[in-house]
Amino acid sequence: MSKLLPWVLLFLPLIAAAANQLYFKRNAFIASMISVGSVAVTFGISLMLLRGNPVAPEPINWLTVGDFKLQIGITLDPLSTGMMIVVTGIGLLVHVFSLAYMADDSAKARYFTCLSLFMFSMTGIVLASNFIMTFMFWELVGLSSYLLIGHWYQKASAADAAKKAFIANRVGDFGFMIGILMLWGITGHLGFSGMKEWAAGGGLATVSTGVLGAALLCVFCGAMGKSAQMPLHVWLPDAMEGPTPVSALIHAATMVAAGVYMLFRVQSSIGAEAFDNFAGQTISWIGGITSLCAALMATQQGDIKKILAYSTLSQLGYMVMAVGLMSGEAGMFHLFTHAWFKALLFLGSGAIIYACHHEQDIWKMGGLLKKMPITGLTFFIGTAALIAVPFVTSGFYSKEEILAAAYNGNKALFGIAVFVAFLTTFYMTRAFVVTFLGKTRSDNADHAHEVGPMMFLPLILLACMAIGSAWLTGPLHAMDPRIHAHEGHHEDSAHAIILGASIGSLVLGLLAGFALYNGKDKDPVSIPLFRERFYIDSFYDNIIVRYFQDAFAAIIHFFDEFLINGLIVGGFTRLAEGFGGLFRKVQSGNLQGYAFAFGIGVILVIYFTAF
Repeated sequence: MSKLLPWVLLFLPLIAAAANQLYFKRNAFIASMISVGSVAVTFGISLMLLRGNPVAPEPINWLTVGDFKLQIGITLDPLSTGMMIVVTGIGLLVHVFSLAYMADDSAKARYFTCLSLFMFSMTGIVLASNFIMTFMFWELVGLSSYLLIGHWYQKASAADAAKKAFIANRVGDFGFMIGILMLWGITGHLGFSGMKEWAAGGGLATVSTGVLGAALLCVFCGAMGKSAQMPLHVWLPDAMEGPTPVSALIHAATMVAAGVYMLFRVQSSIGAEAFDNFAGQTISWIGGITSLCAALMATQQGDIKKILAYSTLSQLGYMVMAVGLMSGEAGMFHLFTHAWFKALLFLGSGAIIYACHHEQDIWKMGGLLKKMPITGLTFFIGTAALIAVPFVTSGFYSKEEILAAAYNGNKALFGIAVFVAFLTTFYMTRAFVVTFLGKTRSDNADHAHEVGPMMFLPLILLACMAIGSAWLTGPLHAMDPRIHAHEGHHEDSAHAIILGASIGSLVLGLLAGFALYNGKDKDPVSIPLFRERFYIDSFYDNIIVRYFQDAFAAIIHFFDEFLINGLIVGGFTRLAEGFGGLFRKVQSGNLQGYAFAFGIGVILVIYFTAF
């Protein structure tokens, strides 16, 4: 029975999605209960696998060609079982929250069907034992996220956001596919265990740095798409057009974390030293730049979900930077803690939006702490974890690991990381002060009231995880007050620098945010460059999309009309019509014409047989 549990964990969400689509798409209540029940069962299985010493079931041979075998297998190790707690745990809370948030939605059954499909896709990425399985589920995640982002497809903005996410991810996935093939050529394996054996046998010494670095950068292209790293970051903020629970599940905790998870899976398979080259440096700098630019953009956003979206971009940059600095454990630790408190913040914003009659502008809110005390308190705890309040929040310990990795690996990136920590505190203080403190600024905010237990109970549970999740992770060295440093440096001095920079950025961010925004009715700071997101989206829309689309459409139109339709399809059509017309004229019913044609035929037969 224990060997069946991993297969149930993998395929139960797919069964739920299929049952909803085939039998219950007209019964929203049953569809929602099936989806909630399936994710509850998978969460229970994940807890069972985490508590024991699970043994992976025997893989299924899918395709065998000579010595090449393509298998469907499941990986059960601390990395995958820990990640499944995040996926199924947050997934369960999001499903429960959605029961209330989407109660009056006309397409509720479709929504829960797509949620189950997404859970199947994400579970497949986490448990995949080889790169082919990973890529298949990787693409399925792209499909399910497209469906969820575009759930309200009647809105042009939601439909456009779904297409934008789909296309941006396909760009990254093209490089990802090339990277998979290159790693297969380098290691001779597609399975992660085979790659680990190859690396343990000294395989890294047999491959050139340039080839290996190129393969890793191509693999990183997939992470750039899924984890929204610059310049493929533009889809994530627009994806906030989807329902808020979707934002919590996909764009805070699971889908966007898939890129970081995949990078660390590669790093743990072929060894961290494989990243000790230009590929690791490039990955770390892209992560650092993404983190900085996203934090700057967040300081000027007015939409509460957009603020959290850019915050997610910034924190993902932290994680990617850590992987590039060969400290993937730190990145995964931050991924684990960040998932809980960012899901809390997104669901909290959903409760606020729901209570304020779907108002999302923080400058039309205000005074909500008195009207929504439970939501306000849990949102405050999530904010405290995100800005890394020392010693009492999980975000502090994981952020310290990121800062330590940057301090030991690249002092310039350490400076960027500290400045990003200051910006994070600043824009989150801004969001909390404007939203919850002061006076109400609109009728919607004035009539707001606390949400029901179906919504606030998930918030309370996530708030508990925002405080305590650091104590539930594998890398317990994060709780060690001695932040590890390079040899030759005194550990206490390194720890003092990192801790001092962390606390200093926190205090300065709190003071600046409170001083600038307390009691304000409009934003006293106006920086169009940050508000317009460095004009990157405008560049894509006005230059790449418009001109490339027009030019490419003109070329396709030419090929379609003149070559395919005009010469190939149309040419064969006209040729067939010509022959048909010729033979039609011969079949006139005239006996003399038939005799003449018969005579011509006899002459041709004699000619070809005689000569």
